Amino acid sequence: MLTACEWLAERDADLARVLARYGPPPLWDRPHGFATLVHIILEQQVSLTSARITFARFQAVIQPLTPQNVLTMSDADVQRIGLTRQKNRYCRELAHAILSGKLDLDALPALDDDSAQAQLMQVVGIGQWTADVYLLMVLLRPDILPKGDIALYAAAQSVKGLPRRPTYEEFSQMAEIWRPHRATAARILWHHYLCDRAK
Repeated sequence: MLTACEWLAERDADLARVLARYGPPPLWDRPHGFATLVHIILEQQVSLTSARITFARFQAVIQPLTPQNVLTMSDADVQRIGLTRQKNRYCRELAHAILSGKLDLDALPALDDDSAQAQLMQVVGIGQWTADVYLLMVLLRPDILPKGDIALYAAAQSVKGLPRRPTYEEFSQMAEIWRPHRATAARILWHHYLCDRAK
């Protein structure tokens, strides 16, 4: 990743300034498996802090956090932990998909990016963003750019000095210069976003 940071800094002066100011971003890698995918589902459209708290409660009640154990919980018990009805459904759909063999998480590392995304997105509740984050953080694919990530768009607006937050299409076009290291560029932008918010 450090090599990718150097490569990006040579091609994008704005990312170079972020790296000079805040240093290289964390890798933010996550362990492979069901629990991590549940965590990413909980992060959909909420703050990372909120998702982390809910995930910690989930893990405290369901030990270990496996598809089998999730399905033994009643809907009422899961919702008491803090999951919305919708995210409870998504986690159950994921558990069923894994237990039925519809989704084989162990097979994903051998697939190319498009095929791995398609496998994940066949499960109700897993859209492009969730699949992209899994590929980026778990499978450590180097050229993934999570679609629909508002923090990335906000960071790009700040870093590039744009008058407004870019659309997905505008951001995607901007990111072409970062190929084949768009995942590292995303980490740099997230790093900028979090460091700025911390200040």
